Amino acid sequence: MKDVTEQIDQWLSQDIDAWTRRVVRRHFDPDTGTPYWLKRAAELDIDPRDITRHDELSAFGPMPLGDLRTLDPAELVPQAVPRPLTGRVWDSGGTTGNPCRVFYTEPMLEHRATWRRWVIEREGFEPGRTWLQATPTGPHLIGHGAVDLADLYDGRVYGIDFDPRWVKRLLRDGRLKDAQEYTAHITEQIAAVLEHQPVDYLVTTPALLQALIKARPELVARLKGVRLSGTHATPAMRRSFHKALGGGLVVVTYANTFGNTVGLPVEDDGALMPYLPNYPQVTMAVVDKDDWSKVVGYGEQGQVRLTVLHDDLFLPNVLERDLAVRYDTGPEWPCDGVANVKPLQVVRSAPEGIY
Repeated sequence: MKDVTEQIDQWLSQDIDAWTRRVVRRHFDPDTGTPYWLKRAAELDIDPRDITRHDELSAFGPMPLGDLRTLDPAELVPQAVPRPLTGRVWDSGGTTGNPCRVFYTEPMLEHRATWRRWVIEREGFEPGRTWLQATPTGPHLIGHGAVDLADLYDGRVYGIDFDPRWVKRLLRDGRLKDAQEYTAHITEQIAAVLEHQPVDYLVTTPALLQALIKARPELVARLKGVRLSGTHATPAMRRSFHKALGGGLVVVTYANTFGNTVGLPVEDDGALMPYLPNYPQVTMAVVDKDDWSKVVGYGEQGQVRLTVLHDDLFLPNVLERDLAVRYDTGPEWPCDGVANVKPLQVVRSAPEGIY
């Protein structure tokens, strides 16, 4: 099993302003920079290569997500990366229409996997165990987690696939009964594996775990732990999951196609669930819903603003469809965290569904 502590320590020791300068200058290099950003540079009031601090990234304005829905993802990768590009293009969930798409280079996948390997050990999951991953696969980055568990944590992984966009379409169309039948179809498949195979840990969404507890509570009670992401979970839901597992591990994570976090220890009996971005390649701020450039105070709620600072992907000021509390991580960590994440709004045109 690979030891990744040294690599994590190196990342956590990075100065965010120096890291910002490095990434911005790479993407705006006139000869080897990123096609998309070299075109956008002409629209800016400043020369991006003059940026020296992380907080100066506000000069780019909010990232236009419509661009990520239509352009060739290769346009977001620096020309310094050899062409033709070989690898995977990953999609967002497509909750509000055509999904956003980004290309992950090998170093980006390694960054994500290294953080995942480091954090699941901190969370208390044991290496060499058997997992069932019941999440979307296909174009969804979360599906790559099964590879990480096998390769970096000596795991044996069963899989259940589902299409989150189909459920959201059913809900948008008011077809609640059909959505419930599809959810039952997925939970039956999960139950079939848990009933007949020696599974220690389950990776799925809070919504699907709730459905499984309702349908087959005795199978949930056998598990040693669950790791949850996708739909949001309230503190009350988290406590109910603990009860269903008989005190087993319950970890709720927060992540998407653009950036991931580490779940920090919950506080106040689970009433506060904080997360740390996968620094320095991912940073998060909590901003005023009516003014994306204004960061709220610690303990206050606002909209999540995410910035991606990979050598091979630069996405400043992505305004997420999430509300969160700004969390003070204290002297132990180099950046702010977010806590108690929930949807900015859940309406029929943008349902949360089961993922």
